[in-house]
Amino acid sequence: MSQFRISVAAGSSPTAGTTDEAQPVLKPKPPPQPWLIVGLGNPGKKYQGTRHNVGFQMVDAIAEAEGIPISSVNFKALFGKGFIGNVPIMLAKPQTFMNLSGESVGALVSYYKIPWKQVLVIFDDLDLPFAKLRLLPKGGHGGHNGMKNIIDHFKGSRDFPRLRIGIGRPPGKMDAANFVLRPFTKQECQELDFTFQQGVEAVRILLLEGFDKSAKFVNTAKTMEQLG
Repeated sequence: MSQFRISVAAGSSPTAGTTDEAQPVLKPKPPPQPWLIVGLGNPGKKYQGTRHNVGFQMVDAIAEAEGIPISSVNFKALFGKGFIGNVPIMLAKPQTFMNLSGESVGALVSYYKIPWKQVLVIFDDLDLPFAKLRLLPKGGHGGHNGMKNIIDHFKGSRDFPRLRIGIGRPPGKMDAANFVLRPFTKQECQELDFTFQQGVEAVRILLLEGFDKSAKFVNTAKTMEQLG
């Protein structure tokens, strides 16, 4: 049977000079938590391309840019799963009609256990200049029926981020309810394409770098018309 001897100098220990015990144990980072990104609108061909459906269009732009098919129906929403970087995301376009959006969004949040702070809702805003974006960490519904219904289904909580897309004010004395159901002009569609590109980048920054950096990017961005 072979013998192994360790020669140790006086006053020292076998582990002297090693750094094994001094090295901190690095815990692996927990995997990123999923986000739910919801665009608001009305279902059906009748409403395609209308101002009230600009939330749907923004979600479609994200899906196209990130290669995420929105091909299933889940909790009354057109639905798709994918990743932005290493962050899992779910994209949803509620098919309940605008005023009942919370039925779908509330069910998705409950089933997938998404914290409200990681539910981004994208919707049209009459009070913002056309094609302007605004990212906020929380807030009220501002008279938007879809947002009002979501807040109702979130037990009154307003603590979830939202990306507002400006659609401008109705001309003359036109009723706002009629205005939001009007389609965009060809020129407006070109401007919106630019806005959607900015929105996609804002969502990437939000998920990968945090709310503050994304808000700074969004809230200082200029529209195509302003750049021209």
